[in-house]
Order: sequence, then structure tokens, then C-alpha cells
Amino acid sequence: MTTTYITTGQVPVQQTTFITTGPQQMQTTYITTGRPQPPPPPAATVVVTAPTTGRWATAAQTQSGTAACFLFVYAGMDMAQSLGWSSLFTASTLEFQYSWFIGVIIGAVVSAVTSSFLPKMVFYGLGGVMNLIDAIIFVSAPYEYESILAARYVGGVGIGLITVPFLIHSAEIASSSNRGSCSAMEQYGLALGVAIQVIYDSQWTQSLDMTVNRVHGIFGIVFTAVALGSLAVSTESPIFYIRQNQEQKARASLKRLMGGYWNQESGERAYNEAKLYVVEGSSQGVGEQLGESLMPFLKLLLFRCFVAFSFSLPLSLSILSSTYEVEGTTIAWPPVLFGILRLIGALITIGVLDPVGRKFVSLLGLMCMAGLMLGMAGVYGDYSNIADPYFMWQVCRLGMAFQFFAGLFICSSSVYLGEAFPMRVKPFLIGLIVCLEQVIHIIVIATFNVGANYFYSYFVAVGIILVVGLVAFAVVMPETRGMTLRQAGERFRRVHDMMAY
Repeated sequence: MTTTYITTGQVPVQQTTFITTGPQQMQTTYITTGRPQPPPPPAATVVVTAPTTGRWATAAQTQSGTAACFLFVYAGMDMAQSLGWSSLFTASTLEFQYSWFIGVIIGAVVSAVTSSFLPKMVFYGLGGVMNLIDAIIFVSAPYEYESILAARYVGGVGIGLITVPFLIHSAEIASSSNRGSCSAMEQYGLALGVAIQVIYDSQWTQSLDMTVNRVHGIFGIVFTAVALGSLAVSTESPIFYIRQNQEQKARASLKRLMGGYWNQESGERAYNEAKLYVVEGSSQGVGEQLGESLMPFLKLLLFRCFVAFSFSLPLSLSILSSTYEVEGTTIAWPPVLFGILRLIGALITIGVLDPVGRKFVSLLGLMCMAGLMLGMAGVYGDYSNIADPYFMWQVCRLGMAFQFFAGLFICSSSVYLGEAFPMRVKPFLIGLIVCLEQVIHIIVIATFNVGANYFYSYFVAVGIILVVGLVAFAVVMPETRGMTLRQAGERFRRVHDMMAY
């Protein structure tokens, strides 16, 4: 038996069937009709608007890099003194010229071995003290060759202690969108030091009461004192604290670095990214990371060694000899412009590394460097041109222009070194590349002699190397603008990467 009930009303449309079993089979069906109830209101949506972390607290990051930057300024002065810009101790002593580079190698080896478990401020402090000792010796004993030589070894070790930790530290404290400007402070500081040394050394005369070495030491004392004082406002890397299992210190470091851009959501996001970077780096063995680092190491070894070609003893002697041939003296304006243009190029690059990118800027600089280097080689190809003021004036102009484009090229190397390698092997590979860069300087110093044939051979060889490097970098170097450290490392492990912007 079947019974059906039909009702109306404001109830949901539905059909309900009840089936009963028993001696008599009966099925009852209820059918209701009517307007359905309106759907329930949607759940309230709360939108949280957080400020972008695109550019964190630039002031905090700048303060953290100030100490190393000022030390690099004095390092640039020492490096320029090694490469032909020393009025008192000229090219007569090879040891004076390469002593600073040997010191850098020693310091880089020590810092590469110890930077994983020592705070970066320890290296900045120790390196600053060693550079202060270097500067004090220059002031107190400006005419004593043995004392000056010892000071150069000490100063080189101090800079070696700073270089590897800074390249790691600057990459870790920066946000993805301003890592370029933070890491480029290394080469900017060196360019500023080179400009200072080149300008006052080329314009100094023997009639002045104070020796040029004492002036060098005074500059060094000022820069190292400011650097050591800046350590009080520097911030350690949050990644270093995470590796030491110090979560609270890591969060406090991030909060300080982000400054006004910090809130609970953005701070947690930044902390999680840093922690993920550490977890991924710690989960891999050293052998596995070394295998992954082979391609980035080859790329950066070639790239960083080109930095050594951007400012070398032959370039310094070329600008000095051509200036003397044209002006009749080296106390003239071309060496001044020679130093200033490199600084201007580096300053421009700091402003465009993040909005434009590392690869495009460096390739532009390298292309112009290669062309200008081969242009100088063409002039020196005819040995008689070395005594012709017209051709030496062309060499002088080419050398000054070369330094501007060198300033465009060099800054990207610092950024790339901080991004390229996995966490556990990063200090060792950066240290090795820095050491090989100094070896190139030492080889050039030991093998180069003044003469048109030597200038021609050097400029042709280096010009060809730069052209080959230009083609290779266009194919294999990645563009890492706006990427996290993890993303940048993945891009470097690719064999080729054609994107330039």
C-alpha cells in the first residue's frame, strides 16, 4: 500500500520516503512544495593588507655593511699601491707589490675555514684591527721599507679575513630586491679606495713636507676607525643564528633588518624562507653540494678573475707612461680621471643592479672593456707609437674609458658570489675563487716589464680572453634579479641560461 501527502509552505523542496516492513507492505511518501529558503549569507572575509617587503629597512642593511665597506676603501688604497701607484717604493721591489696579495690569500683561507661557526662581526673586528695596525705603521715609519712591507702583509691578511664573510653576510641580510646594492658595496669600496690612492699619489710632489706614505696611513686610520665604530650598529645574519639553533635571535635579527616593513605576517614569511634555505642546505652532504657546485664554480671563477684584469699593473703603467708622453709629467689630470671614472661606473652600477639586473649591466661593461683593450693593443702593435704623443694620447683616452666600463662590470661579481653556491660549501668555494684572483695579480706583477712589446702582448691576450668570456657569459650566466638565495642557486646550476633581463 502506498500513501502520499502533499504540503505547501516556505520550506526546502524535498522528497522523503519512509518504507516500513511488516505483515503488510506499506510505502509512505511526503512531497513538499514551496519557495526555497534563501541561501545563507557568505562567510565574512577579512582582508589583511601588509606592506611589501620588496625593500626592507635599507638603513639597517646599510649599517650592517658600513664596517666592511670602509675597510674595503682602505683595501682599495693598498691594492692600488701594489699596482703602480706608489711614489716612494716603485716597481724596483716585486715583494712590495705582491706582498698585500699574499696577505689576502692567507686571510681568505682562514676565514673560509672558520666563517661557518664564527659570527661575521668577529672577522670584521679582527680585520679592522689588523688594518689599523697597517695604517699606524705607515704613519709612524713611512720611510722604513721593512716596516712598510710588514704592514702590507698584515693589512692584506686583514682584508682576506673580511672578504669571504662579507660576501656571505651581505647576501644573507638583504632582501631579494636589494641584494645587488648590498653585495656590490665590496667593489664600490675598493673603487673608492683606488680613486683616492690614484689621485693623491699622482698629484703628490716631493716639495710637500709630508710623505705620501704618511698620507696613506692617515687615510687608513680614519677609515678603519669609522669601520670599527660601525660594528656597534651592525646586525648579524639571521641565517647564521638559524644554523646555530638560536631561533629568537634569528627572529630579532630579521625584525631589525626589516625595520618599518616588519609585521607578523611578513616577518614569519621571511623567517620561513631563511629556515627553508638552512634546512635544504643542511640536508645535503658536502659531497653532494660540491657536485652541484661544479658548474657555478667554473662560471664564477672565470667571472671573478676578469675583475683582476679590470685594474692591473699594465693598465696603471700604460696610463702613467702615456700621460708623461703627452703632458711631459705624470702630475696631470688624466690619472685623476682614470681613478674617478672607475668610481663613477661602480656607483652607477649599484643603482641599476636590482632594477635592471646583474647580467645585462656586466655584459655591457665587459663588451666595452674588450673593445677598448683590443684598441690599446692595436696602438701598441706598432712599437714606434710609444714615442708618438698623438698615439699615446689615444691610449690615454682608451685607458680612462676602460676604467669607467670596468666599474660597470666589477660589481656583479660580488653579488654572484653570494648567490651561486649551496650553503655548506659556500665559504670554501668563495675563498678559493678570491685566492685565485690574487694569484692572477701576482703572476702579472712577476712577469710584466715596461715596453711596447709587453704592452702589446698583454693587451692582445687579455682582450681576446675578454671577448671569449663575453660570449661564454652571455650563454651560461643567469639573471638572478629579484630571486631568493634558493632560487638563484638553482639558476646557477643550469649549464646555460640565455635570459639577460
